[in-house]
Amino acid sequence: MSHKPLVILGIESSCDDTSAAILKDDTILSNVTASQAIHEQYGGVVPELASRAHQQNIIPVVDAALKKASIQLKDIDLIAFTQGPGLMGSLVVGTAFAKSLSLAINKPMVAVHHMHGHILAHFINEGTPKPHFPFICLTVSGGHTQLVQVNSPVEMIILGSTIDDAAGEAFDKTAKILGFPYPGGPLIDKFAKEGNTTAFIFAKPQVDGYNFSFSGLKTSVLYFIQKEVAKNPNFIAENRADLCASIQATILEILFKQLRKVAKDTGITEIAIAGGVSANSGLRAKLEAEGKEKGWNVYIPKFEYCTDNAAMIAIAGKFLAENNDFADQQISANARLPFVKP
Repeated sequence: MSHKPLVILGIESSCDDTSAAILKDDTILSNVTASQAIHEQYGGVVPELASRAHQQNIIPVVDAALKKASIQLKDIDLIAFTQGPGLMGSLVVGTAFAKSLSLAINKPMVAVHHMHGHILAHFINEGTPKPHFPFICLTVSGGHTQLVQVNSPVEMIILGSTIDDAAGEAFDKTAKILGFPYPGGPLIDKFAKEGNTTAFIFAKPQVDGYNFSFSGLKTSVLYFIQKEVAKNPNFIAENRADLCASIQATILEILFKQLRKVAKDTGITEIAIAGGVSANSGLRAKLEAEGKEKGWNVYIPKFEYCTDNAAMIAIAGKFLAENNDFADQQISANARLPFVKP
């Protein structure tokens, strides 16, 4: 008996990207994202503006995803949406849309945890090897930095997380200190390529267990820059590449110190990265190099699945449906959705 392939509409609206994707079994037919440029002038995401933009974008984006995939609404078997965590106003738009559509076309829905989506993006069929369970996933984004042991698509354990800033925040905040526009993380990555990683030494915190801390690094960079600029007003411009390379190397060393520890203690050699910061070229290269040195099998997501996107929500939704974990009309968005169901 051949099974009919499951067609899933994925919806992601946790921050400032409105995204919709169509997944057929484990293959992505379309993945459409509308980004919001309006936040650049404010140096960060403005929640009220983000939710308004989602309201304007969500119907055109879903429509574009359907057209691109040559799929009609009646062909959809399941709706997967981001329930949280994220910005409340943004999440409400996606959740309300998913619930209304579910009622309108009489199809079930599943509520996805945003970070589970990032981790499970590795299982989108791209013709590349997929991680074997259990694997360790280093999830690094603007809001999260976690070491997760993934035992199955529906069983994940957080082994360590940041006690203050996330890695993505550390990139953006140090970029701001250097006078870069928002978001500054990608610019640090760009300029770091020409710089010397050991030109400047910044603080690396001592943290218990497998946790991370980045606020000390930010403070260390701030005081160092203030001191040097007082002596030479052109210090940043003259040392831009070396500053970026040294900051990036410090952030990566903080991440990898804990990743090595977890891999050694658990004996797990399947290692993946996920989240927005996994688009960072320095992080990708370092994981490849560490993998060769330590004998790890490493998994690096395609660039389009690093940043927030609906394809990852759709694939996570597929696993939830297979686990019969459906949502009902009583469900609501949750800005602080726990990683593991209580």
